[in-house]
Amino acid sequence: MNQTRTLLFFALMFVAYLLWTEWEKDYVHPPAPAAPAAQVDAAGKPGADASIPGSTAPAAVPNENAPPAEGKAELVTLSNDVLRLTIDTRGGSIVRSELLYYPTNPVTRKDPVSPPVRLLDDEGAHFFAAQDGLVSSNGAAPDHRALFHAEKTETTLADGQKSVSLDLTWTDPSGVKVVKRYTLKRMDYVVDLDQRVENGSTAVWTGNAYHQLQRVANEKVNWFKAYTDPAQHSFFGAAWYSPDTKFETLPLVDFAKKPLNRAITGGWVSMLQHYFFVAWIPPAEQSVTYSSAVVDPNSATPRYLVRAFGPAMQVAPGQSVDSVARLYIGPKLQGTLDAIAPGLELTSNYGWFTIIAQPLHWLLSQLHAISGNWGVAIILLVLLIKAALFKLTDAQFRSGARMRKLQPRIAALKERYGDDRMKMQQATMELYKKEKINPMAGCLPILITFPIFIGLLRVLSESIELRHAPFFGWIHDLSAPDPFYVLPVLYFLVTLLTQRMMPTAGMDPTQAKMMKVMPLIFGVFFAFFPSGLVLYWTVNGATSLLQQWWINRSVERADAVAKITKA
Repeated sequence: MNQTRTLLFFALMFVAYLLWTEWEKDYVHPPAPAAPAAQVDAAGKPGADASIPGSTAPAAVPNENAPPAEGKAELVTLSNDVLRLTIDTRGGSIVRSELLYYPTNPVTRKDPVSPPVRLLDDEGAHFFAAQDGLVSSNGAAPDHRALFHAEKTETTLADGQKSVSLDLTWTDPSGVKVVKRYTLKRMDYVVDLDQRVENGSTAVWTGNAYHQLQRVANEKVNWFKAYTDPAQHSFFGAAWYSPDTKFETLPLVDFAKKPLNRAITGGWVSMLQHYFFVAWIPPAEQSVTYSSAVVDPNSATPRYLVRAFGPAMQVAPGQSVDSVARLYIGPKLQGTLDAIAPGLELTSNYGWFTIIAQPLHWLLSQLHAISGNWGVAIILLVLLIKAALFKLTDAQFRSGARMRKLQPRIAALKERYGDDRMKMQQATMELYKKEKINPMAGCLPILITFPIFIGLLRVLSESIELRHAPFFGWIHDLSAPDPFYVLPVLYFLVTLLTQRMMPTAGMDPTQAKMMKVMPLIFGVFFAFFPSGLVLYWTVNGATSLLQQWWINRSVERADAVAKITKA
């Protein structure tokens, strides 16, 4: 296989990858077979099969169909230096979260101010809430529709403080009191939740704590944005982790077809989107029942719900019990998430290329620590990969240079044998053997570099560190397409020059026509790819072009010396 066929092979693999990524969204990582989970209606009321057989749960999960408690709710805020949370006293749920270190748009001289990313959101079109509460089989309990009371409307981490907390209180005439406490630590995206049940009644209180995430689907976009927006190619849906089956995902489109219903110890459940995610993390020693449901599935905007339902707990009269959990609201920061909970780093969801993407991310991070610029780190990565594959590419290019010199002889063979392809192929292979040329020399490097290319595509698409990361000049975001298409044009020119250095004698006419349009096709493809990826491939192509040019010259010089020696 010469270099021309190698490029065609790469194009075929690339198109296959694009098709595979679309398929992967819906069919990869299906959950294990489980009993059907209940769908719920517009108010969230479960069906008759909503209880979990064999668990310690009470007879019913939270019933959102019940009328809300009387009284006026209010919004209160809790902030540290990286998160600002808005909590609704109706249920004590977190209905809004702003990530203070992450602007919505790139910050430039022209646009120096951008609002922070809002992950949890109470707006209808972007609804996404983190809810929690209690249910009881023999008494009163506040679910995520109960009315709580907050002493303060705003609580902020002060200078010198390591943590800050906000208490919400619910009381029942029977004497049962629940204090819900949210705690934020400095420079931390983890929210600690403590639901304390104080039983002031005369009977034993039995109940369960639960934690759930509820959101709507992404807004529909036109085909052009679906292709050009990197966020549209990222996984969007539910994910969970268990020590036995590890990381699993459930796209929103599969909530009704493949519902989650499983008891897990030492796991967590989350909702993922591009760059950010929210996850409930129960205590590792608890056996928790995880489930999914579709709220009001027949409406124009159904809501998708995942729930972690805790074990039963009893509180004797005059006693109190605490139910704790953690909630992560933030970015997919590699290198830090597994310290919060096992498997949490898998939320970056590199898919089948995790084994390649994670080391690439680590290597890029080290190069960034040295250079201070992610674009420079990408260039350094290219040089390291080229150095590691030097022997392979050297053999490939020398084979190509020798094949280029054979073009006149191959053209003569084609003229001699005409349309007899069998004889033409046999004669060509005999010529290669005589001249000690291996036409397969170009295959191995591309088989190695293609997975690296896809792994890097995953890294650049999913790594939060590269979001809004500037390079130089006009490129303010390496995770977004080049706004002026400079890099795609450079890549087109590099590919065009590379193609002209390839041997084409004896090539099939149809293949020759395809080769002429390949640089343009790839230039158009890369016009909408992350500029960091196009930078990688442009620098990779330019260094390969220089290496091929140098080898061609060295082969020509060696042949000239050999002729002089023979003379």
